[in-house]
Amino acid sequence: MSDASFQRREPGPRLLASARGRNVPATLEEHVACYGRLPDLDPRVLLAAVEESGLRGRGGGGFPTGAKLAAVRAQKGRRVVVANGVEGEPLSLKDKALLRNAPHLVLDGIELATAAVGAREAILAIAESARAELTAVELALRERGRVGLDRVEVVVAPAPERFIVGEETALVAWLSGKPAKPTLTPPRPSERGVRGRPTLVQNVETLAHMALIARFGPGWFRTIGSPAEPGSALITLAGAVQRPGVVEIALGASIRDVVEGRGGATEPLGAFLVGGYFGSWVPAAAGYDLALLDAHLGNHGARLGARVIVALPARACGIAESARVARWLADESAGQCGSCFHGLGAVADAFDRLARGDASDLPRLRRWLVEIEGRGACRHPDGAVGFLASALDVFSREVELHAGGRCTGGGRPVLRTDIAA
Repeated sequence: MSDASFQRREPGPRLLASARGRNVPATLEEHVACYGRLPDLDPRVLLAAVEESGLRGRGGGGFPTGAKLAAVRAQKGRRVVVANGVEGEPLSLKDKALLRNAPHLVLDGIELATAAVGAREAILAIAESARAELTAVELALRERGRVGLDRVEVVVAPAPERFIVGEETALVAWLSGKPAKPTLTPPRPSERGVRGRPTLVQNVETLAHMALIARFGPGWFRTIGSPAEPGSALITLAGAVQRPGVVEIALGASIRDVVEGRGGATEPLGAFLVGGYFGSWVPAAAGYDLALLDAHLGNHGARLGARVIVALPARACGIAESARVARWLADESAGQCGSCFHGLGAVADAFDRLARGDASDLPRLRRWLVEIEGRGACRHPDGAVGFLASALDVFSREVELHAGGRCTGGGRPVLRTDIAA
């Protein structure tokens, strides 16, 4: 592993360097010219490098990648690797951008992951509506096959358009021919996953980072970011900014860095949504200087999550925006427990009424948000109520106005609730 050649080509993006900003798939030739060939590493050396790098999952959970690889490798039986590119979060476009622009980097990561855990089978799951991304991956697989780089057979699985399908246990269930319903109950996928086999489920961005670590080493990976949260990450920036879209940042950059790096805000801002629909609202004044690190965000009730940042204009009503998302999250429930099926439905109804100026349910709504947390069969209700509790807190002035039959918001909705992009 050597970082010399690639460092000469920096500064600039790491994960999307081969695409050179064209928003078209990098060919295999362009990919190799940018990054060099993938080294043939002993699995133990690769595992040690990933562990030393400090790479954490980029899909939302942030679990240490080295530990996850080691857990699957320690299991007996025929192991499976699942590359998760489903991206059920409506606001997130980062995985689509990676698959569309740098499919070979993801496929390199899949090859490395199968070697690291001793798997013979690999599945790449992509949302069925992501036609450009599916085409890019299929073209890349054919390119690799023509030159003998298809050492691992990768099965591409177009997945259903559901928010919950992106959750790893729900995805494993669906790939096993079962309903896509997530669960917190052991065994975990690393023990018994796809068709009962030990399964590594990794986000496609995480796998792409592995492909860079294998080439340039853990020391190179750690040259940006923080000691506890090293490296770069893809962020989806949306809302009232000059150039919304996917941007690669060094972890630890501030929200101000991200927004100003994309031309700044287009109008006065009221709040930022950090982390997507399982994330949290933060007031704009405080949010600008938040460092994009889970350690820092946690002190402000937020986390990186799906790595989405939405700049909400001051003219928009945060309560009305959150009410639409509350209804969508309730409808996206797997319907397997009362906390979701009944609880989120009741919460969404109360938010609807509040958005219309009826605050009679507000005391019960606050109580429900506390009572639902921690009682679901999966993390869906927890994520939903955390997002909605932050809305009541950050938009407390708007809550008072709605209670009096008034609202300062107006204009077109800002937050999307459709997954297909």
